[in-house]
Amino acid sequence: MNNKTIIFSFFLLVSSIISAQNAEKDIPLIPYPQNVEVRTGAFTLSSKTQLVLQDRGLFWQEAAYLQSLINSLVGQGLSAKEGDNRIVITYSDKIAKSEGYELDIMPAQIQLSAADTKGMFYGIQTLRQLLEISGNSEGGLTIPSMYISDYPAFDWRGSMIDVSRHFFSIEYLKKHIDRLAFYKMNKLHIHLTDDQGWRIEIKKYPELTGKGAWRTYNNQDSICMNLAKSNPDFEIDSRYIIKKGEKDLYGGYYTQDQLRDLIQYAAARHIEVIPEIDMPGHMMAAISTYPELTDGKIGWGELFSTPICPCKEGVYTFIENILDEVAAIFPSRYIHIGADEVDKITWKESELCKKLMQEENITDVEKLQSYFVHRVQDIARSKGKEILVWDEALDGGINSDATVMYWRGWVGDSPRKAALNNNKVIMSPTNPLYFDYAPDKSSLHSIYNMNVVYENVPAEKSHLIQGAQANLWTEQIPSENRADFLLFPRLTALSERVWTNQNLYDSYSQRLITHFPVFDKLGIKYRLPDLSGFAMESVFTKEAFFNVKNPLPEMQVRYTTDGSVPSLHSSILDSPIKITEPIQLKFALFSPAGSKGDIYTVNYRRVSMPKAIKLNATEVKQGLLCRFYDGLVKGTTEIKEQWDKEQQVASITVPKDFVTSAFALKYAGYINVPETGIYTFFLTCDDGGVLSINNKVVVDNDGLHSAIEKSGQAALAKGYNAFQLNFVEGGGGFTLRLQYSFNGSEPKDIPDSWFAY
Repeated sequence: MNNKTIIFSFFLLVSSIISAQNAEKDIPLIPYPQNVEVRTGAFTLSSKTQLVLQDRGLFWQEAAYLQSLINSLVGQGLSAKEGDNRIVITYSDKIAKSEGYELDIMPAQIQLSAADTKGMFYGIQTLRQLLEISGNSEGGLTIPSMYISDYPAFDWRGSMIDVSRHFFSIEYLKKHIDRLAFYKMNKLHIHLTDDQGWRIEIKKYPELTGKGAWRTYNNQDSICMNLAKSNPDFEIDSRYIIKKGEKDLYGGYYTQDQLRDLIQYAAARHIEVIPEIDMPGHMMAAISTYPELTDGKIGWGELFSTPICPCKEGVYTFIENILDEVAAIFPSRYIHIGADEVDKITWKESELCKKLMQEENITDVEKLQSYFVHRVQDIARSKGKEILVWDEALDGGINSDATVMYWRGWVGDSPRKAALNNNKVIMSPTNPLYFDYAPDKSSLHSIYNMNVVYENVPAEKSHLIQGAQANLWTEQIPSENRADFLLFPRLTALSERVWTNQNLYDSYSQRLITHFPVFDKLGIKYRLPDLSGFAMESVFTKEAFFNVKNPLPEMQVRYTTDGSVPSLHSSILDSPIKITEPIQLKFALFSPAGSKGDIYTVNYRRVSMPKAIKLNATEVKQGLLCRFYDGLVKGTTEIKEQWDKEQQVASITVPKDFVTSAFALKYAGYINVPETGIYTFFLTCDDGGVLSINNKVVVDNDGLHSAIEKSGQAALAKGYNAFQLNFVEGGGGFTLRLQYSFNGSEPKDIPDSWFAY
């Protein structure tokens, strides 16, 4: 009996012995339908199954799409002959919700009903998922009988891919569209231009792609090349490297015909493709080719590149000519114009800008950006388009008919501010929807449980929140495999949040497991579940035993001890490894189809058990001493000697009055452990932190980065041990958490009673 048959048999068993209310959680659908009723019996799809299309004028394209799916599943299409076993596609005016559908699976018939083509398409996707994960019977594919009534919670269910920092083929974008459709996502936002490359053919300005689409290797490429030494997913895609003289140039672009073909492909799957031409900042690829777009200076400021000059009429002619062609290619009603991360120092220094600001009574450069956005909005309107902007555009004021895409997770008031201005809002906050951020064991939970509508948005304005979108910025994503790894399975968690919007995380976690074989079939190089039960920096006194907790026994953990990257040819970890000498182990989880999880590295070193520090109990106080350092530093080694404030804290918590836009903290004192032995510590930081015990580094999680957990071990004697934790927050919201484990226990928070100073 194969795995699919086991799953199917389990469905029938569950549906026959327990109530439908409990059974429905076992239907392997993502996103989960709004309403499910499990019934007795099953439908078998076979070569004799007939497709009946009612209202031919409305759903013929969807019927043809279903035929192609069935053909890919069973090797032939549905029959045109009348029979007792059939799938009926029909119109229903009783389905009030846009994109809604009803799916009624009976032993002799499946009926799919919808009021619009989108609803019918999503009903077909539900049927497709059931068939993909169904059981084989002698007569064909069998799925349990059930009734589903379904519709999405939000209109905007999106995915953004940045093709400027690193380039992806049209073929990959089509694959991504297919995967989005499978999980009922309906928007593909393509970030087509940025400092690092211009990716859309503009016939009026051929040098935008002739020169602006190509670059010599930059610092982002160098980072990827270095990472590729230990992970081949970081290798620069050789298809997009060309020779020019003695130089290698990296890049690429899409012709207008290629984009039209992509849009047509997406439209057949009811996915809207939204272009982004980022301006006035992030325009170095254009400025380097057409320097007249600035007021003289070309380069980089403290944080961002030189923007185009908003005070030159020629700039608006340039923009109008570009948007003429963009609007003609993309049927979407939206054009995203960016308006984010603009280095306005050059505007402050520009005599042209000073003159314009005086003439237009513009009081500061934030309002000068607003002036620019309004003018570009007028250009877009003249072409029948609406603009999308990142939420920085709110700072100088915008019209209510611009749609705001909220990304600055640390500016929690932006969605409320936009809604009060009657702007439509799309949620894409850094945490948890920046999918270029490294995933960890909490990623799926954070995405699944995010609030699409923030509590501070007034109830009467909540309808302005259109939905949510995951963003994939590709500075360190040079390959399709790496993109897949970061997108999946996280996109499935988002799809259920924006479609179902119910609290079904435990059910989702179980259903997700049944989708891993489907990922394999779809060719997705997804991230496998996390492994646990180890510390990245491990210690032993005499000996230790290395093992990991594998959450999916049907998958294999493979490892190496020679520093090489684990592969399908590496040794299988099927029993604990005895450690008696210092050693480095690299390991990863592999699916039967060869998909690979995170590559883990564990270093073992021999240590001696230290002696506890003798302290007079009457001389110590409970808690830790926390010192505060105001200002930005890039790592804990840069924390200055002189602190700004200090305060006693009960545990590893950040005092409210110590929180500024950027700061550093030092916690110092002792940790009083109740038993002698090897302790494992888990330090999660956004941005960076370093834990030291007895003046030795236990966990190094330093640097400016998103929330990442790192772990390490220390041999500790019962009693007091010197304790120090240094932490830096570089802006954008912080995370700081420290947990421990002893003798393989589940990680838990350190009791306040253990801390002293």
